[in-house]
Amino acid sequence: MTSAIPGFGLRRVPVADGVELTTAVGGSGTPVVLLHGFPQTHLMWRHVAADLAADHTVICPDLRGYGASDKPADTDGTLYAKRTMAADVVALAGALGHERFALAGHDRGALVAFRAGLDHPDRVTHLALLDILPTLDMWDVLHGTSAAVAFHLYLMAQPPGLPERMIAAAADDFFGYFLDAWTQSPEALPADVRAAYLAACRAAVPSIVADYRASAGIDTAHDRADRDAGNRLTMPVAVLQQDWGAALGYDAAALWRAWAPDLRHTTVTCGHFMAEEAPGEVVKALRDLLAR
Repeated sequence: MTSAIPGFGLRRVPVADGVELTTAVGGSGTPVVLLHGFPQTHLMWRHVAADLAADHTVICPDLRGYGASDKPADTDGTLYAKRTMAADVVALAGALGHERFALAGHDRGALVAFRAGLDHPDRVTHLALLDILPTLDMWDVLHGTSAAVAFHLYLMAQPPGLPERMIAAAADDFFGYFLDAWTQSPEALPADVRAAYLAACRAAVPSIVADYRASAGIDTAHDRADRDAGNRLTMPVAVLQQDWGAALGYDAAALWRAWAPDLRHTTVTCGHFMAEEAPGEVVKALRDLLAR
């Protein structure tokens, strides 16, 4: 299989019982794993991955529940915990021959990467996190009417049934809203890419909702346990994010320093989809991180 990322091939890689991840792999050299966000697939890394592949083995999976990867039904509330999805990533890298690897994630993928860094510090050498706060901090900073910007978090936190039916009834409108609202440069998401994202999400409503529902429950419990225990990220960390702190009234860099002692925090001026809107800036940040 050939990936839409030039020079990359696609593989189906088993990572857990009954779960395979469709993964684009290209380049050679020290490994870097790139995890996509919502409402996207591994295709969001097409510019960044092609650049990094000049001197790295670049691994870009569709996350469990997204894209062309498997989408198991969440029967017990754990199958889309970020701990489970982080274990997928570690298993994926190992199956491809990499015991240690650098890891970057955007949006939902960044939450998976954050959990991988906490749970598997012996495996993750460097960590880049794009446009998130840790789950526990995210819920803490949402207050009053300003929290309306995150209405989808509250919708998908509801018990199984109604959120899935509501979203499936107008899937393209729902997922397309975020593709439109969160970008400052619409040309960064050309029509064919936008259509690919919508088709992938349309086919994955239950698993996408399960991923978000986990962040209102089990993921928060895992974060709280780590914070209470004083666990922190031990590898070099780079965080790139929009200035949501100014809008919602918090100090993003200070929140991140509590989790990451070896931190470089950068506020960007592009929109949320920075790997597509400002790939050069993201590549530079990743290369600077890998040099630390």
